[in-house]
Order: sequence, then structure tokens, then C-alpha cells
Amino acid sequence: MSAGSWTFLSNHGHVLVSLARHPDARTRDVAQLVGITERAVQQIVADLVDQGFLRKEKVGRRNHYEVAPDAHFRHDLESHVSVGDFLDLVVGRAGDHQAGGGHGRSTSTSSTPAS
Repeated sequence: MSAGSWTFLSNHGHVLVSLARHPDARTRDVAQLVGITERAVQQIVADLVDQGFLRKEKVGRRNHYEVAPDAHFRHDLESHVSVGDFLDLVVGRAGDHQAGGGHGRSTSTSSTPAS
């Protein structure tokens, strides 16, 4: 990546946004969207699941992902921001992208803020 092509979000943030938009996406699809390897996506998903930002459920041969909207950013500077509020800003409102849904986010999932 050249000096002029950096972005504000990390790969973890990009994977989270991708799965919020496409909760049934395959690892290879997320890797292609984000621009990283499938193995990197697998590791990031494991990190996000382990820290309570994401839930993964096996549905047939595929995975379905749900973002924990009540989890909060980990860094002190952003710890007041919930993942749900962030996704509302970045992905858009629930009705904008998925009828009856919410970016793959579970509205009934209560999550302890990750630290």
C-alpha cells in the first residue's frame, strides 16, 4: 500500500463492515472485498468472535454472522461508541440495505462491551 492509499479503518473494521452488509458471505468473498487473504479473514473473524463483536452460526455448509450492536470500541478514545452506532453511520440505516433486517446485526443479542 502506498503512502497515499491508507484508510481510517483497519482490516478488522473492514471485515466487520463487510459481514454487517453481507451476513452470509463466504470467507473468500470477504477477502476479495477487503483485499486480504482468506486466512487473514478467518483470523480476524476468530478475533471478532472471541472478543464478542461477532457471533458465528453454522447454517448448512455455510456460516451466518451477526454483529453484536451493543459491544463498544476497545480503545479509550472511542470506548463510548457502540458497534451498532458505528455501523449505522458506515453501513446506513436498517431499512436502507435489508428489508426487515439490520445489517446482519442482532438487535436482541446483549453483549458485554469488549475491552
